Order: sequence, then C-alpha cells, then structure tokens
Amino acid sequence: MSWSRTIRWGLLIAAIGAVGYFGWQKSTSGQATQTAQKAPAPKPVPVKIATVEKADFPVFLTGLGTVQGFNTVLVRSRVDGQINKIDFKEGQFVREGDTLVEIDPRPFQAALDQAKAKKAQDEANLANAKLDLQRFTRLGEFATRQQTDTQRSQVAQLTAQIEADQAAIDNAQTQFDYATVKAPISGIVGIRQVDVGNIVNAATQTGIVSIAQIEPISVVFTAPEEQLPDIKAALAASPPEVIAMSTDGKKVLSTGTLALINNQVDTTSGTIRLKAVFDNKDHALWPGQSVSTRLLVRTLKDATVVADNAVQHGNDGLYAFAVNAENKAELRRIKVSQSIDGRSVVDEGLRPGERVITSGQYRVQPGTLVGSNVADAAAKVGQE
Repeated sequence: MSWSRTIRWGLLIAAIGAVGYFGWQKSTSGQATQTAQKAPAPKPVPVKIATVEKADFPVFLTGLGTVQGFNTVLVRSRVDGQINKIDFKEGQFVREGDTLVEIDPRPFQAALDQAKAKKAQDEANLANAKLDLQRFTRLGEFATRQQTDTQRSQVAQLTAQIEADQAAIDNAQTQFDYATVKAPISGIVGIRQVDVGNIVNAATQTGIVSIAQIEPISVVFTAPEEQLPDIKAALAASPPEVIAMSTDGKKVLSTGTLALINNQVDTTSGTIRLKAVFDNKDHALWPGQSVSTRLLVRTLKDATVVADNAVQHGNDGLYAFAVNAENKAELRRIKVSQSIDGRSVVDEGLRPGERVITSGQYRVQPGTLVGSNVADAAAKVGQE
C-alpha cells in the first residue's frame, strides 16, 4: 500500500516538472523570437565613392632644374675714358640698342676731326696733282715721258692716301661711337659695377653691368639616362611640353617646350641634361631660380584612371575596394603603372564605370555594406 502511494506521488511530481519545463521552453523561445524581430538591420558604413574612368592620361617625367637667361652678356667698355653719365637703373628691363653709359667723348671727337681734316688736305693735294697731270699731257712732246709718269704716280699715291684717310675716319668714328655704351641684347640689367666719374678701359674684366635675356628664358634640368629613348622619340615627333613649377610642386609657373638634349650622358650620375625654352612674358621665371619640371613624353589613350585615394597598400601589394550592385565592398588586387596629380592608371583589377571607395577604407572589410547615397558617389576622378 505504501509502495503504491509512493509511486503515485512520484508520477505526480514528474508530471508537474514536465509541464513546467515545456512552459519555460515555450516562454524562452518566444522571447528569443521577439528579440530577433526587434534587432535592427546592419547600417551601411559611411564612405566616399568615386567612379573609375576611361580617359587620356599624360605621362610626365619629373625632375629639378635651374632657370638660366637665354643669353647673358657682361657689358664692358671698348674704349678708355671717364664715365660722364649712367642711363639705366639696376634691375631695369632694357631694349637692344638702349644707351647704358656715356663716356667722355671729347678725345674721340678730336681724333675724328683730325682724320677728317687730313682727308680734306689730301683731297686738295690730289686735285692739284690731277691738274699737273693734265698739263703734262697737253704739252705732249714738250714734256718728257718721265715727268708725265711721275705725275701720274703722284695722282695714284694721293688717291690711295685718301682711301687710307677714309679708313682712319671710319676708325675714329667707331671709337667715338664706342664712347656711348649701348645694350647689345634686350633683358634685365643687374647690379652695376661702376659709378659716374670712374675711369674705365677696354682691358677691364669686371665690366660695367650684366644683362640677362629673360624673354624667352631657358631651364636646364636632368632626366635618368634610362628615359633617353622615350625623350628622343617625343622630341622627334614634335617639341614636347615642359611645365616649370615651384619647388614644392604646387604652383605652375610657366609652360614651354623642350629645345635640346645634351650631347652626352653624365657618367657620374647617370643622367642626361635637357634644355627647355619658355616665352616668359610675365617674367614668372628668373635667372638662377630653382624649379621642378615635368616633361611630357607621351599620352596614354583611353586608360583606366582612378583617384589615388582609392589605391591602398597591403602586404600582398596594391588593392582597392570596389562597390558592387548590392552596395557591398569587394577587395580587388590591382596593378598601377602611372600616378600623378592625384590620379593613377590601373592596368589590372578594375574596369571603367565601376565604383571604388576613396575614403573610409579603414572601416571596411570584404562584404561590408556601404552607404549607397553618400556624398561624392558620382564624383569624377581627381575631385577627391
């Protein structure tokens, strides 16, 4: 009897436990379902996106150069004398033929006058000798042959003397003209080396002042010898463009063309010297100035171009995050051949028209959902 009662109580307790267990399980399942229904969907990661483009891409060789005057002249006196007047200001732009310095002309004027007087004297002697020759000729048999020949010789000598007198006059005139020193070229004058009252002479090596021609002006720069075939090919087709920029590369100063390639490679540095010519009408370039240069060697047609900010560096090389139709990030291994001015040429890994992430990559992994309506989604390459 007692065993039967014990069994009944055990079955009752088991039934109550089973009912409680199933009730707890149902409650827990319902709560989990509710929690799952209330969990928010993952939010897109905010990034900036640009479109891969197909465009012509200029290939530049960059380097450093020095601005040089197209022509530089040290003006010196060609005669000896005292400076009476200086007709220029230091740093002034002068034209070819402008007067720079006036040297005391009186000694040269006196020499010129003396030469002219000597010629006038010899012309008078020649006129008289010709008259005597005419008289001897008219006398005929009454004048000896020797007298006639001697007179004819006298006329010839005086004629030659007059030619020598004219040469002396020309020389004296030249010396007189040299007393006025004129600019041999157009350009900017430097700091003068003499003052009014100084004595100058033709043997002085210091000169009076230097003139640097800056319209046009030249820039001498270097390029690696490995690039010589490309440079020669570009020059053979047409004078390639050369851009002169500030040394930090942020400001364009002037644009010109390549004029020549030096006739030998510098074996110590493995570089070749190049010379470019610029119109320089605005005088942006100045002799002695250091500049950075860009030489256009060729243009890649219909290249795949992307913003530099899209290119990432990893342990396995370069990569970029492309955005697919579902606005999810895809990691692409890429190859870049050229890069300048915030743009890069991609040879492999991307196609024109695809979208790439240009900012916020540190928050992105392959498969990450990114914002599809973020700013700059349709930005052109280079606007990042």
